[in-house]
Amino acid sequence: MKFNKLFFLAVAFLSITFMAQAQRSVRIGYIDMDYILESVPEYQEAQTQLEGKVQRWKVDIDKMQKGIDQMKLDLANERVLLTKELIDERDEEIKFQETEMLDYQQARFGPGGDLLIQKRQLIQPIQDQVFNIVQEVAVNKKYDFIFDKSADVVMLFAAERNDISDIVLRSINRASKRTQATSKQDKNDIEKRDALSLEEDKEVTERDIATQAKKDERLSLLEQRQKERDSIRAVKKAEFDAKRATLLAERQRRKDSILAVRNGETWPPSGSPSGPPQGGSPDEEEGEGDN
Repeated sequence: MKFNKLFFLAVAFLSITFMAQAQRSVRIGYIDMDYILESVPEYQEAQTQLEGKVQRWKVDIDKMQKGIDQMKLDLANERVLLTKELIDERDEEIKFQETEMLDYQQARFGPGGDLLIQKRQLIQPIQDQVFNIVQEVAVNKKYDFIFDKSADVVMLFAAERNDISDIVLRSINRASKRTQATSKQDKNDIEKRDALSLEEDKEVTERDIATQAKKDERLSLLEQRQKERDSIRAVKKAEFDAKRATLLAERQRRKDSILAVRNGETWPPSGSPSGPPQGGSPDEEEGEGDN
């Protein structure tokens, strides 16, 4: 009897130890799907396309509603002048237009409408890509469970060390870059980045961002200097054009005065500034011309 008790206690102890060990070895992670999708350029582009279509549909519906409102207003103003048959006909036309508008709303925004269809067509491939990457990360990192923080799963507490959203996002970016890589050097650079840990990759990314920021600042400075040079050049050109126009006008005035003297006309003409043109009298210029 005593032996049986000891045996059962030993079995219970081993079972509890095994369960505790098993629980300690379980790896659980989570992702923030909203954060990942918002960080994927393809998702943002798809969202922009979808929002553009939604805005166009809303404009169509608004135009229909304004047309119906105008028909109702016209009927209210003209009702006293219309026969019952015409009033009934106009009421029927208004109801028909309202039905058309409601059908259009349902076709665009209702269950199974174009909005859901377009969302699936534009966004579903990106979501599928994210799910595939999550599965790859789970297998490679030996995670037993991965939850979506942005879904309906209630998470009262989640340690940040278990958040693998950046790992998934990094894998998505790497996959996109591998697809876009055209040279062997680009592919080698991507493989080197893949070999880095998440912390090392963040440091490299921060350095890349800082380097790019310096390049952008330098380009902005060069563009500003070029604008200043162009502005100075434009001012000088305007001054040159103004001086040239003045010289041409003065030259033409001299020619006109010489021609007037030759023809025996009065110079300067009535209403023009008096006095001989600059650079000598008409007679002097005429003499110079004869020589």
